[in-house]
Amino acid sequence: MTDEAALQPEPDPREEKFVVDTELLTVDQLQGLVEEYCTRYHGLNDTENPFAERERVMAAVRRGDLVVWFDPVENTAGLGVPE
Repeated sequence: MTDEAALQPEPDPREEKFVVDTELLTVDQLQGLVEEYCTRYHGLNDTENPFAERERVMAAVRRGDLVVWFDPVENTAGLGVPE
């Protein structure tokens, strides 16, 4: 009898998403992530001006309610809620 959990390969930690400290990003990079977040979550919801949410989203990043996640497999970054 074998333990199936022992047969499962362990995930490669180099492929795990991780939070990026916003202090390491330029203002332009952070603003780009905020604008992408605004258009993704508000741009398709019949919102006349999705960029009107930029300041609210940026404030959420500063408070830590939203963080920058980096996915090394996809080589992409985006805003999301912390775990």
